[in-house]
Amino acid sequence: MPRTYLKKALRTAESDAASVTGIVQGILDEIEAGGEETAKAYAAKFDRYEGDIVVTRAEVEAVSASLPQKLKDDIRFAHDNIRRFAEAQKATIGETEIEIAPGFIAGQKIIPCQTAGCYVPGGRYSHVASAIMTVTTAKVAGCDHVTVASPPRPETGVHPAILYTADLCGADSILAMGGVQGVASMAFGLFGQPKADILVGPGNQFVAEAKRILFGRVGIDMFAGPTDSLVIADAGADPEIVAADLVGQAEHGYNSPVWLVTDSAVLGEQVMAIVPNLINSLPEPNRASAEAAWRDYAEVIVCDTREEVAATADDYAPEHLSVQAEDLDWWLARLKCYGSLFLGEETTVAYGDKASGTNHVLPTSGAARYTGGLSVHKFMKVVTWQRSSRDASKPVAVATARISRLEGMEGHARTADIRLAKYFPGENFDLSAVE
Repeated sequence: MPRTYLKKALRTAESDAASVTGIVQGILDEIEAGGEETAKAYAAKFDRYEGDIVVTRAEVEAVSASLPQKLKDDIRFAHDNIRRFAEAQKATIGETEIEIAPGFIAGQKIIPCQTAGCYVPGGRYSHVASAIMTVTTAKVAGCDHVTVASPPRPETGVHPAILYTADLCGADSILAMGGVQGVASMAFGLFGQPKADILVGPGNQFVAEAKRILFGRVGIDMFAGPTDSLVIADAGADPEIVAADLVGQAEHGYNSPVWLVTDSAVLGEQVMAIVPNLINSLPEPNRASAEAAWRDYAEVIVCDTREEVAATADDYAPEHLSVQAEDLDWWLARLKCYGSLFLGEETTVAYGDKASGTNHVLPTSGAARYTGGLSVHKFMKVVTWQRSSRDASKPVAVATARISRLEGMEGHARTADIRLAKYFPGENFDLSAVE
């Protein structure tokens, strides 16, 4: 498929990844062995925080009273949208049963995870939206207990807006604990919290690696890499808006890829000319992050047809995919690989990141080829059950015995044999695997 690169990335997230596995594994091992005191020691070392770990109700109430009403109104608006969308998602899956044969019934049951651990970043940026996305969704799913861990500031603790938001969204407890030690505290059930069944939420490479290592002992939302975004734009798109959307996502970090795929070389050149000025107008540290991301990871690709544009987007499988092109229904039907899709100039990734309702915890690094983002379904187990009358179990038992013997699993076969002998005494069955 012909692709012309007006700008080609100098680096990729994969080639630039630094291995932190050994460091993170060592911290996890020490905290599991040493418990709360070791976790506190790491908090003092990395967060320079030596205050109380479990945030009290009085602290939350004091913070809530101190925040501007306008900010609280905005947070409540976003929370309401994310909650209503999560409730709509939950309604799409339910319990069911089917009569496989007369008297033999199989069913599906939905059971929420009991305890969710939500990591909310609070270092360079205070991710109020991450608290909304994770805590709200877990509570709508029906989790009994939601623990939040967020990095504290050295003297003041967890950011006031994060405390207010986590509490508003239904967090049962909040830990002033960041990084690997925060993840470990939730996973191991430290500071009086129940052990997390699932860990969710974005974080830096150390947080992501801690979740990866713990996966299996606990569930996680997904393996996370640097955030990435792709914009599809045709010749009629507004180059200023396209450029702003690319820069808006590049500010996430120095290694956050942004890509433009277009059928218009003219538009591509226009966007490339606009981006540097938009980056220069950002405050620090956003400017430095966006500058490095654009310089080293950004690409501008020109394709001949919209089908080639769509195929290119699918190949990249971006976390965020924006379409600023004609015939949005065609793009909605055609595109297959993305974490979240933003159709038309009238919406943008930042809407989904903050307040529109869809979740912003999304697959990165091409994972959108095989998974979607965080939803209520991540916190819910779809389990099955069955029951049967004795008569209805007869053909199932016969088939089970024969298949088991064909596989060489005699113990399995005999669990069917014994039931046939008990329920149907005097009746002969051919239970061998061969003629």
